[in-house]
Formats: sequence, C-alpha cells, structure tokens
Amino acid sequence: MLKNLFVLCLVFSFIAFPQIKDKAVFSESKPGFYQEMMKEIEAFRQKEKEKRKTFKLDFSSYKNLPKSLDEFKYYWFNEPVSQGQTGTCWSFSTTSFYESEVYRIHKKKVKLSEMFTAYWEYVEKAKRFIRERGDSFFGEGSEANAVTRIYKTYGAVPEEVYTGMLPGQKHHDHSKMFAEMENYLKSCKQNNMWNEDDAVENIQSILNYYMGEPPTSFTYEGKTYTPQSFLKDYLKLNMDDYVDVLSYMQQPYWQQVEYEVPDNWWHNKDYYNVPLDDFMNAIKSAIKNGYTLAIGGDVSEPGYDSWTKCAVVPTFDIPSEYIDENARQFRFSNETTTDDHGIHLVGYKEQDGKMWFLIKDSGAGARNVDPKGFYFYHEDYVKLKIMDFLVHKDAVKDLLNKFSH
Repeated sequence: MLKNLFVLCLVFSFIAFPQIKDKAVFSESKPGFYQEMMKEIEAFRQKEKEKRKTFKLDFSSYKNLPKSLDEFKYYWFNEPVSQGQTGTCWSFSTTSFYESEVYRIHKKKVKLSEMFTAYWEYVEKAKRFIRERGDSFFGEGSEANAVTRIYKTYGAVPEEVYTGMLPGQKHHDHSKMFAEMENYLKSCKQNNMWNEDDAVENIQSILNYYMGEPPTSFTYEGKTYTPQSFLKDYLKLNMDDYVDVLSYMQQPYWQQVEYEVPDNWWHNKDYYNVPLDDFMNAIKSAIKNGYTLAIGGDVSEPGYDSWTKCAVVPTFDIPSEYIDENARQFRFSNETTTDDHGIHLVGYKEQDGKMWFLIKDSGAGARNVDPKGFYFYHEDYVKLKIMDFLVHKDAVKDLLNKFSH
C-alpha cells in the first residue's frame, strides 16, 4: 500500500512540476590555479637555465674583411634560396652548381628543383635500408654526387613544376616527415618486415603527404618533357663529365677511394684523393678559369661568423703557416672537422697574397644580414676545413691525368 502511494506521489510530482531542460554552450576554459601554477613553474625553470655561450673569434681586430659581392669576380648563379628546416644542403648547393653549369655551357638560365632530387634520394635510402636489413644509414644528409646519381636515374625538373611544398607553405620543413619515415623504418627492422616494395610504397606515401607527388611529365617553355628527357634534351648535361675530388690522409693519395662519412651512405668509392697542395691548387685554378664548384666540409668553427659573413682560421686555433695535411687530418680523425654542410663556391678575390672565396649558401645563418645567402671564406679556412669538391672534369684535367685508369 505504502509502495503504491509513493509511486503515485512521484508521478504526480512530474506532472505538477515538469523538469526544466538544461542548455549547453561552447565556452573557452578560464585560467585558474593550474595555469597560475604552471606560469610560476616555468618561470622557475627559466631562471635555472643559462643562455648558452659559444667560444668565438672576436672579429673586431680584423681589418679589410670582405663585405660586398662587388669585391669579387664571380660567375652566373641563381639567387640564393633557403633550405628551410631541412638537412638538404647537399641538394641545394649541388643543384645551384648544376644551374651554373647549364649557363656556363649553354647560356640558359634555369631554376631547378632541389626537392625533386631530395624526394628520390629518400626513396633510395629506404631501399638500401631494407636491402641491408637495417644496416644502412638513414638520415637527411647526403653528398654532392648524390645529385649526380639521382639525375642519372630519375632525371631533373624545373622548380616551377615541383617545389616540394604544399599550398600556402612558405618554408621547407622536413622535421615531422623525416621522423615518420625514420620511425617506420625502425619498425620494419624491429619486426623483420623486409619487403622492399611495401616499404617503398609506405615511404612514398609519407613523402607525398608532406611534399606532394613529383611529376612524371610536365610542360616547360611550350614543350612536354619527362624528368629524364628534360635532363637530356633541355639541360644537356652529361653526368659522366663531373668528378669528386677529396683530400685526406686515411686513404692512399692518387687513388679513387671511399669518403668515409655517414652522409656517403651508399659507400661511393669514386672520390679522387689527392694531397692537400694539389687540392688547393685545383680549387684556385678552377675558379680562376670560369668553373664554379660544389664544396663540402665543416662550418662549426670559432672563426665562422654569420654576422660578418666571414670564415677564417684564428691564430689561437692554428697559425696559417702550420695548416697542412697533418693538421687537417688530425681534425678529421678526432671529429672536430665533420662533413656537416654543402655550399657552392661561385667567385674569388685576391688580397694580401691570399684568396678569398665567394660562397653561395642555403643555410639560415647566411640570411641574417646582407648580402643574404652568401659567405666569404678565406683560403686558410678552405685548406683546413673543406674536405671535398665536385667540378666539371675539364677544370681538373691535369689532376686527373696523374691517376692510373
């Protein structure tokens, strides 16, 4: 009886007093104690951190440092461009070199795509990683002759048909893309997934998402090309005409050897290894005779400064007269000289019995101050810190004649 009475009362209450429906709104969360707490935590963390200082040369005592392109004799090149947040200096510097070669040989001005080359280089790295069961270096870096190799296999395209950037993107950024590719290949290794076709398909899907799919054909100046026919019929560059010259003591001189650095991930053994004096004479002769060079070496030095645009060797490092192949090899062997940047040597000037070289650079530091995209390297810096160069074989005929073929 009491139970029935309770139910009747409950029903009556719903009829007499209908429930009001609640409403919902979209609102931003209000800052509360948590946010205030985190501000104080972050402020304390920041207090603990000291700004990192680097030991650098004081350039204020240097007189008559180069300041302008007008001081140099230089050869045609496209305007410098930024490589963005990528490790593709090797492609930017060597692409610039080949653009200058097209002009030197055929008097054509063309802007080529650096990212077309970088795309296929990533694919080739992934292929080797799978074939070697994970025992192959997979990184963003590579060497100048990687561009030569990619051109031979895949061809080349103008930048206007493949930028490697998505609509609205202003700067190249491979950080997320590379992390995804690297994590995928690590999972292949961990799980013994060694199907090359599957791996390449997955790597290309990542590349396509971040960079866009490269063209298989395109129209340029009213004609239709494939990347291979563009190299052959428009650029008209013979990739067999280009040679890489190296100078280090850990391999025999006057032989073609492997450049033993991680970025030579395919273990290329075509480098012409020569004594340091021959190396420097070849660079000077080439640039004086109208040839530009793609060069590579170390740019993390106390005498390297992005605000003065200059690279020199301080006396507190090593006096000029003591720079020789032993000093050079010593630094390479103890890894204070590393293969960390590729640049394009486009001009020179002679001053006080020494040469300065005009360097076109795609790195961010080169764009801090005018002239944007350039550095000025003293010949001592090149002698101590630049390890190799790529050039047309005609520029180094005398050097090549000393090798037994």
